[in-house]
Amino acid sequence: MKPIIKVARMFKKHLPGIMTYFEHGITKAFAEGTNSTIQTIKAGARGFRNFENYRVAILLHCGKLVMKPA
Repeated sequence: MKPIIKVARMFKKHLPGIMTYFEHGITKAFAEGTNSTIQTIKAGARGFRNFENYRVAILLHCGKLVMKPA
């Protein structure tokens, strides 16, 4: 019975995070992956002249933009 009680307490402790997943469909792993991609863009460019160029690069790489002609 102790293992079941342990699992029940774990679910109770993590219930807000579990409900957030079902509400939004996004996990922390997704956010961490996106952040990793942004950090790679930043490192690869060795700095941007201004924030707008940095923003455009992030949107291009993370926005799933298709550059092929239709």
